[in-house]
Amino acid sequence: MSKIKKLFILVFVGFLFVMCNQKDKKDTDKESILKGSVTILVDETLTPIMEDQVAAFESNYEVKVKIVAKSESEIINSLFIKKSGIAVLTRNLTVEENKIFAQKKITPKITKFATDAIAFISNKRNKDTIIEVKAIIEFMQGKPSIKIKGLVFDNPNSSTVNYMNSLAGIKSIPEQGVFSFKTNEEVIKFVAQNEGMIGIVGVNWLTQPMPDMQRFVNDVNILSVKSLTGTNYYDPSQNNIAEGKYPLVRDLYIINGQGYSGLGMGFASFVASDIGQRIILKSGLLPIRIPGRKINIRNKINNDNE
Repeated sequence: MSKIKKLFILVFVGFLFVMCNQKDKKDTDKESILKGSVTILVDETLTPIMEDQVAAFESNYEVKVKIVAKSESEIINSLFIKKSGIAVLTRNLTVEENKIFAQKKITPKITKFATDAIAFISNKRNKDTIIEVKAIIEFMQGKPSIKIKGLVFDNPNSSTVNYMNSLAGIKSIPEQGVFSFKTNEEVIKFVAQNEGMIGIVGVNWLTQPMPDMQRFVNDVNILSVKSLTGTNYYDPSQNNIAEGKYPLVRDLYIINGQGYSGLGMGFASFVASDIGQRIILKSGLLPIRIPGRKINIRNKINNDNE
């Protein structure tokens, strides 16, 4: 190869390097911790609470956040296809997933911000409002059940399915008696219209339903659950989650794989802040930190009747 050709190649490679750096600089210049726009992948079971967080975040800062609701499997795949990304998951990253980030030379920032519960629901006309985890597991393992006509999940690739499969010690949901739709909304609607079916959804869809879903939520029972080792039944209330009585809980995480100080960092900090944790508390989920309450002590009480 001649010296001229070598020189040309070096100049061309240098030009591409400079252009790429300028593009990356322009992208990061448009976005900072509390300014710009970003897309966040959200586990579909957490859509209601994250929409509230985004609304509050946008009202406080010059930001625009787009939520894309997907199943857990779809989110993980999207995170690794893109150069960088932000996701809200119902679990932390695995060792293998962290290795993939390491190969991309990115150390993801992980923020745990709340504890969620998986809820069982039945048709309002069903008189029985209790269920044992053992009965659910046995049904998923293909064993017959007198109490359970069928189980209804949101999505075969969802975090809820993965959680219950792991609990039951199976790799995939059985073909008989277990059904899956696409969203938690569809599960709630189906159970509200069909007796004998038990739906499995994220509790946030029940404690904070969308306006058009309220009438369907009113037509379902939230079942009290007995753990594998317990003797009592508990509903997925905030208090029972906090005291460790409700057996089906999972921690929630914001996975920031941007690799730079962008909106992912700002959003995670906001959700973990006093404002964000108050939104979690109001939603019915359990915040990672209970927001403090200010109490004003007055030395003198004014009596307006005097």
